[in-house]
Amino acid sequence: MNIKYLKFILKLLGYKNYQVSISKIHPEQEMKVSERDDICYRLCDQGLVKFTREVTKINIAPLGKLLLDSKKAASSLTEEELKLLKATAKGTIAPGETGIAATYRQAVITDLLDQGLIEVVNQKIKEVWLTEKGKQFLCQEYSSHSTAKEISLKMLSDYLQLMRTNYHQQNKQVFSGGSDNKPTDSEILATIKDLDHNLGTDNYLPIFHLREKLQPSLSRAELDRALYRLERSDQIELSSLQEVRCYTLEQIEAGIPQNIGGRLFFIIPY
Repeated sequence: MNIKYLKFILKLLGYKNYQVSISKIHPEQEMKVSERDDICYRLCDQGLVKFTREVTKINIAPLGKLLLDSKKAASSLTEEELKLLKATAKGTIAPGETGIAATYRQAVITDLLDQGLIEVVNQKIKEVWLTEKGKQFLCQEYSSHSTAKEISLKMLSDYLQLMRTNYHQQNKQVFSGGSDNKPTDSEILATIKDLDHNLGTDNYLPIFHLREKLQPSLSRAELDRALYRLERSDQIELSSLQEVRCYTLEQIEAGIPQNIGGRLFFIIPY
C-alpha cells in the first residue's frame, strides 16, 4: 500500500469511532485537498473506508428528462421531487438554487439520485470513517518491509490501541462460546416486532432503527440479505419512502438502494 494511503487510514485511528470530518485528515502537510479526496475515494473503492458526501452541483439525468417529457412526473414524484427535477432541467445548479428548504433538501436530492433522475456534477466529502474491513486490513493483513521514517509515534500508538481493542474483542468472543453470535432470521423478525411495538411505528418501522439495534453484530450487507430472506418467506414487506422531509439524510441513506425507484425504507411485519 502507498504510504500516503496508509497514513490516511492511520490518521482515522486518532478519532472516536475512527470517524471524523475529512477536513481533519492531513496525510502529509502540503498535500492538496484534491489529492487527499482522491485517496479517500480510492480507499472507499477498496472497502477500507466509507464517507458521507454533500452534493454541491447537480443536473438532470436523461431518465429525468424522459420522465418530465412523458407528463407522468406529477403522478410519480412528490411535490418537492418534482420541483427539484424541474429546477435541474434548466441546467447545472447548486442545491441552494433548487427552491427546496435546506432542512430536507439533501434528502430529496438523495432520493432522486437513487431513482437515476438527476446526476451529480460535483460533490464534496464530509465525514469519513474506517470500515470493519479497514480494521481487519490493519490488524491482520498489512505488512511492509520499508525502513523509511514515515510514521509518527502518535500513529504508532493509535495503531497499537486498535490492535489491543481487536485482541480484547476476540477474547470476549472465545469466552462467550464462539465467534459466530449473529442473530438468526427468527431473532431479527422478533427484534423488528419489538421495535415496532416499543417505538409505536404502527407496522411501518424505518430500517435505520433496526440497523442501530443490530450493530455491530450484523453488517449492512448481512442485514439487507436477511431482510430480503424474510420478505421472500412472506414474513415482512419492504416499502419505499415517499415523504422525505420527516427524516435526516443519514436516516434515509440507511435504507436499501434499488436499481429502479427510491430506497426501501420501511419494514412492515406480518
